[in-house]
Amino acid sequence: MCTRYALDITIDELREIMEVAEHSPLTMKFIDTHARPLVTDGEVRPTDIVPVIAPNSKGVKSVFPMQWGFMARDNKRTLFNARVETAGEKPTFKDAWQSHRCIIPAAYYYEWEHLKNPDGKVQTGDKYAIQPTGSTTTWLCGLYRIEEGYPVFVILTQEPTEELGKIHDRMPVMLPKDKIEQWINPASNPRDLISQALTDMVIEKAE
Repeated sequence: MCTRYALDITIDELREIMEVAEHSPLTMKFIDTHARPLVTDGEVRPTDIVPVIAPNSKGVKSVFPMQWGFMARDNKRTLFNARVETAGEKPTFKDAWQSHRCIIPAAYYYEWEHLKNPDGKVQTGDKYAIQPTGSTTTWLCGLYRIEEGYPVFVILTQEPTEELGKIHDRMPVMLPKDKIEQWINPASNPRDLISQALTDMVIEKAE
């Protein structure tokens, strides 16, 4: 699963995205009503408000501030991830899967090693920073929708590679940069693009 990722404003590509989001009127609306800042650098946590890439009303790739997390149908939980295998069928995600897909820009994502004790209980181990090999920017695939007038998103996860499976039983879906516009285009078939998700990762222990 994915419940933490990092932004790095010293990366030119990310800094440009952050600057666009900072000047969005929607960012000021978020600040006024949620009393929370737009996160543009450092570790990102669930419920944070961050820059996300999605189409505007004319279908053009744009940057919007969005809050991380869908409210569950029982209104008692917030959902931060969606399984790519079932997102197209689950009532909470199926509409967004069809027509409201987004990309969450990041430097890398974090994962904590999950270790099973002899009694079957899971113990958290080391923290790792993970990103696609040869990349400085990580493009996480997500879904978005509007809740109470504000855009919110979840990150899609899939089965891990053999190497990542030693750390956790899920990994986020990540695409190459040249697939961003196809992913956010409502006319595209997301299943066709999932097969092009990146799987070769650099894994380093994090602080």
